[in-house]
Amino acid sequence: MTDGLAAATSRETIGARVVLVPVGSTEQHGPHLPLETDTLIATAVAEAVARRLGGPREGVWVAPALSYGSSGEHQSFPGTASIGTEALRFVLVELVRSLRTWVDRVVLVNAHGGNLVAVRGAVEQLVGEGHDVQWVACATEEVDLHAGRTETSLLLHLAPHLVRLEMAEAGDCRALSEILPTLVRGGVAAVSANGVLGDPAGASGDEGRAVLESMVSAITGRLAAVVA
Repeated sequence: MTDGLAAATSRETIGARVVLVPVGSTEQHGPHLPLETDTLIATAVAEAVARRLGGPREGVWVAPALSYGSSGEHQSFPGTASIGTEALRFVLVELVRSLRTWVDRVVLVNAHGGNLVAVRGAVEQLVGEGHDVQWVACATEEVDLHAGRTETSLLLHLAPHLVRLEMAEAGDCRALSEILPTLVRGGVAAVSANGVLGDPAGASGDEGRAVLESMVSAITGRLAAVVA
């Protein structure tokens, strides 16, 4: 995004009303998706929402993404780089405190389920301090658990050159309710040797485009009244 916060000058941000902060992760996504999958999704959603809300001309900016999250459940797999729940919560609190010295509202756009405890805790603390902050999730009813058809479709739409489709394979396809106790005790590796929770078969860029549209529309609807 050429008009994101990182590319702006200080003077150009005067009068900012909303800053969207993509919150992602660097973690395994099976044998076929990049480690930055969640960060790419969070960034794409935040950028699309910002455009629909008028972008910088309406005081709506997208900050650089937080690409390290709480991914301890994936730590058995090489490539995963996690800072844990407490560190992420602390980073979010300090970041929002800083942003709020010059912007009216901060919205955390989260794309990794493992970040939820940190995100919720940070927002709860910040609201208690009097900050105008909220969080939204990059999620739709179609989303499967991890590195399955939905995330593969999203990446085929957003960054097809990063998808190793020829290496895609199904993982554990059971419902979360069935695998959760084992997953909590032993992480993703305890239920899926390849790190996939779902089946990427049938994924397509067209489906990814539709999923992204659903996410963006839902979040834009929640934020439109605030910006207006």
